[in-house]
Amino acid sequence: MWPNFLVGQPDKPVRVLLIDDDACMRNVISQELLGDLRITLLAQGSSMHEGLRLISRYEFDVMLVDLRLRDGSGLELIEHMKTLRPMAEAVVISAMEDEEHALRAFELGAKGYLVKNSWFVNFPQAVLQVVNGGASITPNLARRLLHRLDHTQEAGHHRAVELNDKLSDREKDVLKMVASGYTSSEIGLRLMISCQTVNTHIKHIYYKLRVHTRAQAVNFAAHCGLL
Repeated sequence: MWPNFLVGQPDKPVRVLLIDDDACMRNVISQELLGDLRITLLAQGSSMHEGLRLISRYEFDVMLVDLRLRDGSGLELIEHMKTLRPMAEAVVISAMEDEEHALRAFELGAKGYLVKNSWFVNFPQAVLQVVNGGASITPNLARRLLHRLDHTQEAGHHRAVELNDKLSDREKDVLKMVASGYTSSEIGLRLMISCQTVNTHIKHIYYKLRVHTRAQAVNFAAHCGLL
């Protein structure tokens, strides 16, 4: 039973656009969508040009879009859709199962990434998930993204340890005071060193953290867990 408080009811179905230049795949997807009373397929397109026209013409809730279109990129369509129809959701349908394309699509506002020909793909379910505040990602790709996130966090930790080792104890003290909002003069008084010496320490901190301002130094240090 489908709860009546969720978006997507037979009397008010989710409105969908489908953009894919693969006619066979488009037929498979459309048949699945048409078989679900909670969804209405408003229109289909096979190119970026048609996608732009359909986005402008229809009021819709979800756009299913392939990334590789014969006259452009589905990423451009997502970006255009989010500008013209900011409340609509985008779900990528693609043969490309790589993290870079997925991350770029998510950056542009997509809430789903489905890999074609995956045993786990359910297009109606993906549509209903995103309109109800969720996301839909093919399991294998989701696992790879999580694995990549783990490595990114591990690399960030190693970077933080490396930087922590590079900063001298005095530089760490100065950085903490900068983060607390103290001026160079105030830091000098508290540490009993000259204002010029404080500024020299700050320059060394900039060099080691590869930043150019106090705000950047504090933000970077906080992000790396140095504060």
